[in-house]
Amino acid sequence: MAQPNYFSRIFGSSPVTPLQKHIDIVVLCVEQLIPYFKCVINSDWDQAAITQAKIVQLKHDADEIKNQLRLHLPASLFMPIDRRDVLEVLEMQDHIANKAKDISVLTLGRKMSLPESISDGYMALLKRCFDATRQAQVAINELDELVVTGFRGDEAIRVQKMIEELHVIEDETDDIQTMLRTDLYKIEQELPPIDVIFLYKLIEWTGGLADSAQSTGNRLQLMLAK
Repeated sequence: MAQPNYFSRIFGSSPVTPLQKHIDIVVLCVEQLIPYFKCVINSDWDQAAITQAKIVQLKHDADEIKNQLRLHLPASLFMPIDRRDVLEVLEMQDHIANKAKDISVLTLGRKMSLPESISDGYMALLKRCFDATRQAQVAINELDELVVTGFRGDEAIRVQKMIEELHVIEDETDDIQTMLRTDLYKIEQELPPIDVIFLYKLIEWTGGLADSAQSTGNRLQLMLAK
């Protein structure tokens, strides 16, 4: 009797399972940024380093799933989901984890401090970006049902509403970024210029978490439209 292929042994017959496992780890990766930045705000760099190591390990775990899926995804899938769609959703999810790791590497490497006047606003941005990532996870976790229903019917409508909520959350992160940049502008003359540059970069990269989560939802939305 022929042995099942590697993909089937690891992930079962559906590529949906590894996609869901991947985004579950991606969400954990972003979630760790919240306690990490509490350490940053308190200048507790020893604990920050411990938490940052967790982010790096989670990113590594996500990469393991990503690499196995890329290597062993069958060339043709006998189901209502295209191989290219699977890989593009995977890429969008990977962008989220990459940004989370990059944010932690930047801030830990430079031991960046957040000015008191923007620290609350920054944490509000970070938490809302985490909400966006989690909303993308909720939508991706519906892929099983979407496959069963052929991306049609009530389930498709339900997922479309989830994606619309994701867009609302991402819009809110844009608004928070605008306010945060305004607050930073008010105090930038008091700070070393190089610190100001990296603080603007931090705001941009953090907002990128929500942007990448929205891109994941947009890719799923295209699958619904086919």
